[in-house]
Amino acid sequence: MTPPFAALGDSLTEGLGDPVAGGGWRGWAALLAAALGERPGDVPLVNLARSGALADDVVREQLSKARELAPRFASLLVGANDTLRAAFAIERVAAALDRAHGTLSADGAVVLTACLPDPGRMLGLPAPLARPLARRMRAVNTVVHAVSARYGGVHLHLAEHPWVAERATWSVDRLHPAERGHRLLARGFHDLLAARGLAAGPPPPLALDGPPPTRAGAALWMATRGTRWVADRCTDLLPGLLALAVRECRYGLAGSGRLLDAAAERATRSALAALSEPGGAATMAG
Repeated sequence: MTPPFAALGDSLTEGLGDPVAGGGWRGWAALLAAALGERPGDVPLVNLARSGALADDVVREQLSKARELAPRFASLLVGANDTLRAAFAIERVAAALDRAHGTLSADGAVVLTACLPDPGRMLGLPAPLARPLARRMRAVNTVVHAVSARYGGVHLHLAEHPWVAERATWSVDRLHPAERGHRLLARGFHDLLAARGLAAGPPPPLALDGPPPTRAGAALWMATRGTRWVADRCTDLLPGLLALAVRECRYGLAGSGRLLDAAAERATRSALAALSEPGGAATMAG
């Protein structure tokens, strides 16, 4: 049996935004898996991703399942949910990503990672609310870049792709790709793998086979699911985010907002410096 493609992560990899007939989600991982072998189905997909998963959840719940599969390819896209939690700590995210990536790489898997767009910008939040989230997302992306480089992973600079700014590539919730976004994400990974001689099939097609997001769909999502989604996150995040926004305004009025950026950068460097080498010694980030 051909070793599978094991997809680890959160709702982005679960496929939210790319529905299939009869219910459920397809997503970029399924589109990519179909293009990895000479024929669709040659490389089976096992999607372990779960909506709402944090970096720690991937290590605790998904990593051991992935290892049992002995995958040829493994994707590790997680971290956005961590930025939306009041208890965000970049050192925990760094440790989890390093453990997952290092373990999968040591097992012989080709590990796929991507830096992620800023959720505050995607949601169109006011600047005092958006800036703290952007700072957190930059920290996560810095860690993802460093960990991927450390283990020689296949890294997609997703946050820098022009299509990220196109509304048509995002679903009604503005946080998950629409079908077009999932196809572009799959195509981006395929291009990188093909350049390394690791993808045997043609690139995933960009032609849509589902309806694009509409204003009516956005209204329906907010009425049926969006309100609950927002409420769940506000219960945890909103009090802390409002406190961050107040601090942001205070520093901004004093003209010292750069101090918050500098503190976040120091925390990120410290988190990377605390990571251990496979032999046990700590490695310092550059």
